[in-house]
Amino acid sequence: MTLNPTELNELVTAAKTWANEDPDSGTAAELRTLLAALSTDAAAAASAAEELADRFAGTLEFGTAGLRAALGAGPRRMNRVVVRRTAAGIASFLQDTAGDKYTPSAVIGYDARHKSRAFALETASVFSAAGIETFLLPCTLPTPVLAYAVRALDTDAGVMVTASHNPAADNGYKVYLGGRTVKGPGKGAQIVAPYDAEIASRIDYSVPLKSIETAPEGWTDVSESIVADYINAVDRLASRERFPERELKIVLTSLHGVGGETMKSVLKDAGFRKVIPVAAQAEPDPDFPTVAFPNPEEPGALDMALATAVEHNADLVIANDPDADRVAVAAQNPADGEWRMLRGDEVGALLGRHLTQRITSGHWKVRGEKTRKGVVFANSIVSSRLLARVAEAAGFAHTETLTGFKWISRVPHLTYGYEEALGYCVAPGLVRDKDGISAGLLVAEMAAALKASGRTLFDELDDLALQHGLHLTDQLSVRVSDLGLLGAMMERLRAQAPVSFAGSPVESAVDLSEGSAELPPTDGLKYLTADGTRVIIRPSGTEPKLKCYLEVIIPVESAADLPAARDQGRARLDAVLADVNAALGL
Repeated sequence: MTLNPTELNELVTAAKTWANEDPDSGTAAELRTLLAALSTDAAAAASAAEELADRFAGTLEFGTAGLRAALGAGPRRMNRVVVRRTAAGIASFLQDTAGDKYTPSAVIGYDARHKSRAFALETASVFSAAGIETFLLPCTLPTPVLAYAVRALDTDAGVMVTASHNPAADNGYKVYLGGRTVKGPGKGAQIVAPYDAEIASRIDYSVPLKSIETAPEGWTDVSESIVADYINAVDRLASRERFPERELKIVLTSLHGVGGETMKSVLKDAGFRKVIPVAAQAEPDPDFPTVAFPNPEEPGALDMALATAVEHNADLVIANDPDADRVAVAAQNPADGEWRMLRGDEVGALLGRHLTQRITSGHWKVRGEKTRKGVVFANSIVSSRLLARVAEAAGFAHTETLTGFKWISRVPHLTYGYEEALGYCVAPGLVRDKDGISAGLLVAEMAAALKASGRTLFDELDDLALQHGLHLTDQLSVRVSDLGLLGAMMERLRAQAPVSFAGSPVESAVDLSEGSAELPPTDGLKYLTADGTRVIIRPSGTEPKLKCYLEVIIPVESAADLPAARDQGRARLDAVLADVNAALGL
């Protein structure tokens, strides 16, 4: 990158101003080191100029995912300056919404990532000074506890400082609205439009940082009893009447995140006594030393858990991501004796079947839930179509939403919702978001009941295939270095639409950006072929990736046909993958 003298002077001025205002001496020192490098040799100066230009090329976009970025100084990084300005924007929104009618309130939580507590304290300080009744959770806790606290304390907003399953260098800021701010099914859920834009419009980088007032220690520290309340509420989900058996050996990993103690307490209190933590991953560690990428979906992330399961002859592996809003499940397949992680769509369908059994038997009575009449299941459009068939067979309603729990959680009368990326909402009356802890408990309950009757999770998957057809899913993710390439790929597909996948003609091609009566507009393309194959292609909302979601459905007449159906389905998926690669020019 080459900057002309005027551009370089403007960049230096901006960096000096930032460093002088920065309340964090560490990030201020980062900038001063980069500024000093501008006066050294040509190579170092060029590198420093490029780094400064990247940090100051605009500001972080505040959207429906809140904020998420690498830690560091500058308006395009996560730091105390960005957090203070963002908190001031949220406070302004809350005060404007409340007007003279009431005093707005907010609760703040944080995980164990680098700077998380500092960002939480910064937020609490800004909120308190702005006249927001502010509550701070007592320690590092899972995201679902914060989402629970928004509803339990009936606050008008919630902020969770976390980057979920992002790399160790990142942190983020997730925002919920509840109380008197949002009515209806979105109460206590993550923000969506137009709230994101209304908050973003109030985040002002033009005023001096010192003009934003702070009030250190002006908030209320929430009692640790909030954690016990959450654990007790989740434990009430487990039915000892219908599913009393608890003879299950579970390997548990939190991948160095904050969910371990809470998940372990939930399982113990629900009667699961044989829980074996993966010792090397049990304690929170913001550097995530034993995993290359702290996402249970990533290859290798569950290797230590699977090895522990083999060593202890366990029945089940439960793995939470670092903030515990998602859960991965692994088990030993009796067909070949191999341990494998179940796909998110498989767990989504299994939980749907399990909840169907509980609802129809009258053993599902949870605050905020419906009886059998008016039960609604939901999943994102990129998730499998199997849950819709499970719901239909039980006489339940089913809804498809855009990707993300900010949409799933807003489905009216939602009873259960999931998305393929390991996110499950099994008790919307408790947590209006995905919750890896409550979902993990119900998976354990289901596995224990099956074991007591001589069955496994894989037997349940076979039953689903026999009843509804074998639904097989797969994904292709194309990572790019330039976000502009994502737009170019999507335009290429729109200009040269595929005519078939795996030899089956495309019968329906829907441009999701045009929206519909059921779905708001979103950047994506959906194709359905004559044999029921579905392909959805969209840019990721959180990463520089193009994501492709594939699903094939193979009819199955009998259990004896299942092995051949799986081979046929895998071959068809491979052929679809090849066609998608060709359509993308890869």
